[in-house]
Amino acid sequence: MAEPYYLTTAIHYPNGKPHIGHAYETIAADVMARYQRLRGRDVRFQTGTDEHGLKMAQKARDLGVTPRELADEMSGYFRELFDKLDISYDRFIRTTEADHHRASQAIWQAMEANGDLYLDRYEGWYSIRDEAYYDESELEEGEGGEKLSPQGTPVEWTVEESWFFRLSKYAEPLLALYRDNPDFIQPDSRRNEVVRFVEGGLRDLSVSRTSFDWGVKVPGHEDHVMYVWVDALTNYLTGVGYPDQTEDFAKFWPADLHLIGKDIVRFHAIYWPAFLMSAKIALPKKVYGHGFLLNRGQKESKSLGNVTDPSELADKFGVDPLRYFLLREFSFGQDGSYSAEAIVSRNNAELANSYGNLAQRTLSLIFKNCEGNLPAIDGHTDEDNALFAHVDRVIAEEMPAAMDQLAFAQALEAWMGAVFACNAYIDAQAPWALKKTDFERMKTVLATLYIVIAQLTVAISPFIPTSSRKLLDAMGIAEDLRSIEGIRSHWYSPLAESDYQLDKPQGLFPRLELPEEEDA
Repeated sequence: MAEPYYLTTAIHYPNGKPHIGHAYETIAADVMARYQRLRGRDVRFQTGTDEHGLKMAQKARDLGVTPRELADEMSGYFRELFDKLDISYDRFIRTTEADHHRASQAIWQAMEANGDLYLDRYEGWYSIRDEAYYDESELEEGEGGEKLSPQGTPVEWTVEESWFFRLSKYAEPLLALYRDNPDFIQPDSRRNEVVRFVEGGLRDLSVSRTSFDWGVKVPGHEDHVMYVWVDALTNYLTGVGYPDQTEDFAKFWPADLHLIGKDIVRFHAIYWPAFLMSAKIALPKKVYGHGFLLNRGQKESKSLGNVTDPSELADKFGVDPLRYFLLREFSFGQDGSYSAEAIVSRNNAELANSYGNLAQRTLSLIFKNCEGNLPAIDGHTDEDNALFAHVDRVIAEEMPAAMDQLAFAQALEAWMGAVFACNAYIDAQAPWALKKTDFERMKTVLATLYIVIAQLTVAISPFIPTSSRKLLDAMGIAEDLRSIEGIRSHWYSPLAESDYQLDKPQGLFPRLELPEEEDA
């Protein structure tokens, strides 16, 4: 039976249309989901929208619509974007759905049964934009002397009756978790931040509100709605059938990976495991907090006028070139910068010139010189075997080792190294010259290239799924061979001996040009 693998993005807050950061995180998660499927895992991949909370209620009021109408419209934009970006999610969850309300109330009741919830009065600083409470010691002073959260967002003094969660009780169990499972929070820089924070002591957490009613009702206390983070985090359980002991829950929980932005690591690495410990539910295996995506080195903001619509980027440059660029250009755990020039440059140098041109040259030579029939192999030389060994090492060892660490750029660096090796091989072997001097050797060279191109195309398919699918279809590679193990098997000779024929090859990656406004 295939080994299960469950991964999630953070669920995205839809008080506005999706921005490039939402696309970046969801593409990264999709690449990981597709990669795990390539390895034969039984994958469940969940994303979605987090639709409750004061921020949504206020935005809806400002627009003169109900919170539900706003949630329906905005959630639709996220789903449209993810479908355009070729995101292979198994469930797009919405926190307004009935099964999610039921799951949230069930985890609440489990925490209450453990004696970890009590009613009291909350007085303190709250950031509506972050949906987060802050201690006085965490606040910073703005330019006008106003108090700001550590994220630079406005805070306001809040006083209301609230249910509290005994977070203070879980400081030592959390520190033991981080100590005994050093990979629980990654990368290490995020882990160190969380450990320092918890070592500073934890205060009990206000987990309900009475000042608005847009959220999941607290069981038995209908005048309270749950703090949005209790409800939001529970989505990861809802998606696998909690609170019922379903087949999916038994198979997929605990989650293998929560992939999130670095700004919400505290909620996922402190609050979430504490809630789960209280409810006596197994903890996820890893929380990975990635960096921010910057526009020419600047964080995007409406006031700077540099907010990018990821849907427009995909239209302008193509979905696959955008997906490839975002995970190739910089290390995933760190902040990274993008620009139109960088996307065009990366696509043209690597996808068009190096990889696309390699495939086009090879397939065109077979189509022209072998009448579209796959050439027979007449014994391999040391050069052939060295290329096979290089490509096999990359797809079976180097890329998997990097992907397991979410080192996407490192995996793609190894892959590009293999593409360069193939280009060096075709230049050295010169099959266009062998056509006149040693036709049988030419056929073996082209067969060798056909095999390694197919292998490299399967290996890159999580990053550029549409382009890979087109090339593998054109090469006659059967669906059951499109896995790491499948494409390493002896498939070439049976295909060459069948009646399969290549059609005239089409270019895979057109060279991109900078849009005129970018030139200007």
